Amino acid sequence: MKGLRWHYTRLPSQAEDALPVEEGEEEKTAPAPLSASVPEDPVEPQLAEASRILGASEIRQLSLHLPPRVTGHSWSLAFCTSRNGFSLRSLYRQMEGQSGPVLLVLRDQDGQMFGAFSSSAIRLSKGFYGTGETFLFSFSPQLKVFKWTGRNSFFVKGDLDSLMMGSGSGQFGLWLDGDLYHGGSHPCATFNNEVLARREQFCIKELEAWVLSGCTHGGKLPEATSAQTCS
Repeated sequence: MKGLRWHYTRLPSQAEDALPVEEGEEEKTAPAPLSASVPEDPVEPQLAEASRILGASEIRQLSLHLPPRVTGHSWSLAFCTSRNGFSLRSLYRQMEGQSGPVLLVLRDQDGQMFGAFSSSAIRLSKGFYGTGETFLFSFSPQLKVFKWTGRNSFFVKGDLDSLMMGSGSGQFGLWLDGDLYHGGSHPCATFNNEVLARREQFCIKELEAWVLSGCTHGGKLPEATSAQTCS
């Protein structure tokens, strides 16, 4: 059994001045509203295989908060810990060649479900990347979505030791270690979020990364994948 050792990276108190942002990745438009409008006739996403974390109700609720450009797109499971193992490097490998947005979904040791939507594929980076479409969410038990505040552009940053989403004043909105075993969540300026889990430090039991591709199936799943599950 893995030891319960925490390896957090503490940022300088003036995080907004210390953290790099990759050029060409900053959002230039106004921040998204805190409460997203609900489409009158929402198109339910089609999953190429079943999720071990999200049920039909959670998928439907999350789909209402996705950017209009991905409405109706199919969800393809690029990575899950039960199949690909608990490794951030493995997550990066599975993301290679992907360009579409990614929905990252976690379940922790308390059974809490939470995660993040990234406007682009998860990748290694020297600085923060992404746009104002990025958001954090938590089912506690009702869905809470935390949109971009416009206060900084610290959306997503990934290195070999950790994956970070949202930052400010030395805290991360969502932080995962290199083993995808330990994580943390704190309020941050990027999203003005609550702690996503029941506690600030948590252990990951399951993690899935869904790529939202532009391919649709006319409301039907491909026959070759309709019976698949992540196992």
